[in-house]
Amino acid sequence: MPEEKIIIQQIEIYKLLIPLKEPFITSLGREDFAANIVVVIRTDQGITGFGECSPYLPINGESIDTCFIVGQYFAKVFKNKNALDIKNRIADMDKIIYGNTSIKSAFDIALYDIAAQHAGMPLYKFIGGENNKTIITDYTVSIGDPEKMAADAVKIKHEGYPAIKIKLGRDGKTDVQRIKAIREAVGNEIPLRIDANQGWKVKEAIETLNALAAFDIQYCEEPIARWKFMKLPKVKKNSPIPIMSDESCGDHHDAERLIELKACDLFNIKLGKSGGIYNALKIARLAEAADIEMQVGAMLESRLGMTAFAHFALSSPLIRHFDFDTALMFRDDPVSGGIIYEKNGVIKMPKANGIGATIDESWLRKMEKVVL
Repeated sequence: MPEEKIIIQQIEIYKLLIPLKEPFITSLGREDFAANIVVVIRTDQGITGFGECSPYLPINGESIDTCFIVGQYFAKVFKNKNALDIKNRIADMDKIIYGNTSIKSAFDIALYDIAAQHAGMPLYKFIGGENNKTIITDYTVSIGDPEKMAADAVKIKHEGYPAIKIKLGRDGKTDVQRIKAIREAVGNEIPLRIDANQGWKVKEAIETLNALAAFDIQYCEEPIARWKFMKLPKVKKNSPIPIMSDESCGDHHDAERLIELKACDLFNIKLGKSGGIYNALKIARLAEAADIEMQVGAMLESRLGMTAFAHFALSSPLIRHFDFDTALMFRDDPVSGGIIYEKNGVIKMPKANGIGATIDESWLRKMEKVVL
């Protein structure tokens, strides 16, 4: 039987810049804008795929400008090739340049969008998932003064979110005061999740996690520097709080190493770290074999990227945590279709084939772009 082909005819790369409602602050830095890349792949059969990435220099070493340039290398190689041959299109990108997982993920998402549309099914079904669970996002408190963080947490609780995620990692002793203030303000019923974003030293992490045990913390993301992954098993062993690997779990190679080391209790998968859905599915299969629960997280993507993440989140029963709040922080929404944020953090999936989300034409017309 001849191989099915959909030929890539044109690729457009756009810069998407949207201010946030208020600054998003972590131990790694402060963000006032979402500075994202949108990739649009058009084919000879009239099927168009949309992808998005939100590069972040401290995490993946990429910016909107590097992605804009590197994406053009990919586009030149992709032209006139088969969009359905995702494995070889991923290999094309990896042969061109090492790393650069953020921009690779935007191309990957657009390819999966095309393939799922061609197959006549939603993306989650195309990748072997089922729409059999309710996706409910947490909401994040930026790091800052304990009083401000406590006030922000109260607001999140009143808005009905099921869990509060709290950014820490700037001095362990102060972080304990931050959590103490938040727990006193919101009470004991709502789950608290913490993310140190690599901010603690090893000894500091162990001391801080033990001091935080009294506040009923669900789990802690990336307590120490990602390059200290050999020390992560020690932190896990001495922590009363489950440890979730984030920055140290980029792709499936990282996941395999962390499993062998017994370094963490959970994985946080982000398509911008893995290079897209193709490699993220490999992480999920490894996690399932090791019985490791997963979270799907995000950088600062719009609802376009978030919709792709939500489809991926339906691909495994062990994906049980969802961190899809940052699109809610945008002042403007450029997306047509896509997920809908309902009350209390509940996310409603689109019913369309493929991803089911695009960037509105009025936005595409006014964005800086290159067409290949």
